[in-house]
Amino acid sequence: MDKITSSKKNEMFKQIVVVDGQAGCGKTLLSPIISSFKRVELLTYIFEIEFILRLKKMKKIKKDAAISMIKLFTDHKLYQTMMGREVNFRISDISSIYNYRNPNVYLNRIKQRGDEIIPNKINKKKPILNFTTHDLTEYINELFEAYGTKLVFIEVIRHPLYMIIQQSLNMKNLINTSRDVDVYYKLKNKEYPHFALGWESVYNKLNFVEKAIHLMSINIKKNEEKRKKILKSKFKNNYLLLPFEDFVKRPDKYLNDIKKKLHTTESLDTLKFLRKANVPRKKIADGIPLEIYKRCGWKPSKKNLNEKDELELRKKYLLKNNVRKKYIDIINSLSNKYEKKYYK
Repeated sequence: MDKITSSKKNEMFKQIVVVDGQAGCGKTLLSPIISSFKRVELLTYIFEIEFILRLKKMKKIKKDAAISMIKLFTDHKLYQTMMGREVNFRISDISSIYNYRNPNVYLNRIKQRGDEIIPNKINKKKPILNFTTHDLTEYINELFEAYGTKLVFIEVIRHPLYMIIQQSLNMKNLINTSRDVDVYYKLKNKEYPHFALGWESVYNKLNFVEKAIHLMSINIKKNEEKRKKILKSKFKNNYLLLPFEDFVKRPDKYLNDIKKKLHTTESLDTLKFLRKANVPRKKIADGIPLEIYKRCGWKPSKKNLNEKDELELRKKYLLKNNVRKKYIDIINSLSNKYEKKYYK
């Protein structure tokens, strides 16, 4: 019998933008702004694809099956979205239709005809799926293999000291709880989160802030390596690196690049979404007081502090939580490299 491979040839999706980054990088500030562009759909979290790629890394799913499943879930998400199914009506959520430029788009879809007419509707309207993902830059090759040039991949990066509090709180309050619906694995009768693969013995010895620092250093190194390779590949024009600090102060050059890559334009609501995000802003720390951000450690900036002082304030968090010198040195090194490259 001939060997079979998983396949998905007839695709409905036309264009996809993925906004990716580590926890606390600011991707959920960017995604709603992109959703204000013409033809771009509501911000959507696509956890199923994250699960598939993590299981593939553990060799629990074969590559051909993983690529086919990514395409299947993407087509399914688009099909459901175009009929008003599986969209978020929870008012306070960032991904809610009520945080979209025109909620009536989705309210009307649930009243309109669907099913057989949806493929033609997609061909006519050419919607752009807007995915927000968590730590998928590591899997950028698989995403481009699944989507090809239909994908625009935006990697959001940010100063490590601005990400460390949220990542630490995730380690403390989310990881290994029933609320963490993510991939885990068992090794020697002990369960670990997917990201601990290969450094389990270290993971067991660290406190929650040190775990966050160690993981951040691993992710930054992996992502830099992937970035170098993708920028030398045929997909280099479908990739964009977006440093958060530069974006919130000087957004125009990035937004123009995104519009060009997506072959779309701003809507009349784009300026409103920029104002809502307080972009552009004079000071990096002048964020917006959303409840989700507060829960992740966000606090308003101090008016009497400059940019350097704000960073020093975040260093105190490390000392309060008994972070050992080795890990303070690691985050200081990551911070210094970031500042030299991206602080202007």
